[in-house]
Amino acid sequence: MFRNLRISIFIYYFLTVSAFMAILHYFLEIVEVENTFLLAIVMTCFSILGGVMISKLSVDPLQEHVTNLQNLSKETLHELNLPISTIITNLNMLKKNTENEKDLKRLSRIETACGMLQERYNELDYMIKKQSTNEIKENFLLDELVQERVAFLKHVYPHVEFNAELQTTNIISDRTGLAKVIDNIIDNAVKYSPNSNKCDIKLDNYTLQIQDYGCGMDEVELIQIFDNYYQSNDNMQGFGIGLSMVKRFCDSQKIQLNFKSKPDYGTTVLLKFKDV
Repeated sequence: MFRNLRISIFIYYFLTVSAFMAILHYFLEIVEVENTFLLAIVMTCFSILGGVMISKLSVDPLQEHVTNLQNLSKETLHELNLPISTIITNLNMLKKNTENEKDLKRLSRIETACGMLQERYNELDYMIKKQSTNEIKENFLLDELVQERVAFLKHVYPHVEFNAELQTTNIISDRTGLAKVIDNIIDNAVKYSPNSNKCDIKLDNYTLQIQDYGCGMDEVELIQIFDNYYQSNDNMQGFGIGLSMVKRFCDSQKIQLNFKSKPDYGTTVLLKFKDV
């Protein structure tokens, strides 16, 4: 698609410039127009027309492509809602009628997987809304959001001990976007702490502190962590784009983001929020 678009734009641009030069040559050399002001107006109008046509040729296919992707996302989101609701409803019914311990554990694992699927659904819904809204601002309790994310991540990382000391903190921000940021930071804390099963989370004085006791980073690595596709450990799974997304979100929401780290001693991430 884009290859054909480039070729079309190049051809149209080439023909437009050629026609522009031909008309200019005609008026100056053949007709020998003396009124240069009138000639300038004619050529300006011709240039504007050419520019409008080139921009239309460039933007319209891209706009159509983006519109189709948006429609596909909305339709997919709508179609996902019913099976997720059906799974949750039937899962709750099965848990009520099941007493076998092994079966309950299996149902619990299904419930966790369904919760993760629900999270992806919420993220897709968030992305669609964000495309149609310039800025999302909500008034909510940050401590409740952190508790919610920790409760979810406990199912994902049952071996990790999350120690949370949370002071009641009211903020105004993008709640869904901030939830993704917290998930990403905690996920990194667990991922880069293979020999530790502890993660400390503290919230007071409008500062959220997430501390791990993993491999840590030196000063050179700290400079590079926000670069796209950078990973301090090539053996870790992922694409190395998480922290760059975290940085962009914090910058857009005016949240101060700081890292403190030392090799073999772990890393502490600090999120400083504005006082409401």
